[in-house]
Amino acid sequence: MSIPADTPADSPVDGLAQNLARVEERIHSACLRAGRSRDSLRLMAVSKHQPPELLKEAVRLGLRLFGESRVQETMARHEVFPASAEVHLIGHLQRNKARDAARLYQAVQSLDAVRTVEALSARLHEEGRQISAFLEVNTSGEEAKAGVRSYDELLQVALAVEASSSLTLQGLMTIAPYTSREESLRRAFSRLRNDRDRLEGELGRSLPELSMGMSGDLEWAILEGSTIVRVGTALFGSRLP
Repeated sequence: MSIPADTPADSPVDGLAQNLARVEERIHSACLRAGRSRDSLRLMAVSKHQPPELLKEAVRLGLRLFGESRVQETMARHEVFPASAEVHLIGHLQRNKARDAARLYQAVQSLDAVRTVEALSARLHEEGRQISAFLEVNTSGEEAKAGVRSYDELLQVALAVEASSSLTLQGLMTIAPYTSREESLRRAFSRLRNDRDRLEGELGRSLPELSMGMSGDLEWAILEGSTIVRVGTALFGSRLP
């Protein structure tokens, strides 16, 4: 299966509807090949670094799940997202930003350290809020990428989340290696699925979410069981610096 190269329209706002239709076509095709229902996964619009007018158009087109990279950026424009939107932090969470994150997001997908979990949990408790948690796994082995690197680390962070009354562990997240090789991509995605399955056995309960797959590799992620694909460039075009 070849992964189509998306060419977003010249005007990001004017072309968003067309780009969304292209992404949906890719998702539907991958679901068909995987024998899955389109309803079995969600499309997350990766909104980091995108201007407010583009996000407003995304909302107008019906997108409601958004992924943000920086707490400071979300703070500056949180009013762009309607009450019906679900905004997740997918970028690294610094412990000194835990208080703001506790106020802004419905989920944090990038938890990979016990101390970060404890800091976020404490701030959520102060705010009287409960949110969803995902654990980030480094499935590529790349030093520059965040995420736990071993199953033992994953289990320790998972147990910290389970001990929190303010966080509900929903599943795992990963960023695949930067490559077009099917074998490498599917190996990363299948590792995340296998880690999730093993963790379910340890915890004795279901972890329904696998957040994996981006603009260039979402087809392989869907074939390996993704429940959330995180798409930025194929929707919005190249990000602003």
